[in-house]
Amino acid sequence: MTPDRRLTPANKRVADPSLRDSWAGVDYVDPQPFSVHWPLVDLMNVPEGHRERQLLFGDGVDVYEVFKGWAFVRSVKDGYVGYVPNSSLAQCPAPTHRVTAASSHVYRRADIKSMDVMRLSHGCLLHVMAEADGFAQTADGYIALQHLGRVQDPKTDPVSEAKLYLDTPYLWGGNSRFGIDCSGLIQAALLACGIPCPADSDLQEIALGERLDAGSTLTRGDLIFWKGHVAMIVDDTRLIHANAHAMATCYEDIDTAIARIAQQGGGEVTSLKRVLGDR
Repeated sequence: MTPDRRLTPANKRVADPSLRDSWAGVDYVDPQPFSVHWPLVDLMNVPEGHRERQLLFGDGVDVYEVFKGWAFVRSVKDGYVGYVPNSSLAQCPAPTHRVTAASSHVYRRADIKSMDVMRLSHGCLLHVMAEADGFAQTADGYIALQHLGRVQDPKTDPVSEAKLYLDTPYLWGGNSRFGIDCSGLIQAALLACGIPCPADSDLQEIALGERLDAGSTLTRGDLIFWKGHVAMIVDDTRLIHANAHAMATCYEDIDTAIARIAQQGGGEVTSLKRVLGDR
């Protein structure tokens, strides 16, 4: 079977030692841990290539190689492989907090009138050094405590997390409040709740949850998959999804969405999955 390039930590020069028996003619490299230190960075298929996914501030990566300014990395959160500018990475302390608001600002000082130095999306990870006067202090500045949650205290309702992205513009391969696609939305919602989640919808359909029979009664948090698309059930009549039809994250009537997608050439529903179970 041909290995999935998205999840195979190997290129023409280096490979993970676990691939020694299947990937010949390269150097086998033990990866080095780094973190993303830009607010957002595209994960490219090749240097100067196209965006396949995005990584957020604080996301951990395994670095296998730096070549001509590009780092060949594997994302810790989902195993996705690709290239980012080496300048986007740094060695940072382990994150203690996650941005739980839709987005937030990092300020130069612990003062809302201070100059903001970064804008961060929901899901960004930070190492907080101290807390005072309603702000968390990080190595890069100060962020309002109201916008943070401890990483060891995950949320419990993925639908509520997905709602934070309502009206976010659709972006193919996007993973942030500033632009997101269907699988990025599902991953952001589930990771916020401490549920491991692959990056792309086909991988999510394979890995996530329990398959439901066609005609099953869908409940809040269930997932509907089509070929190349995924949505999350909100209630008895609505789903939420990031979609190119609206060019945004939005609610849509479940039956209307199923009919529209089929009519527009997206095919029939391929599976229904229950992720939450007895949580």
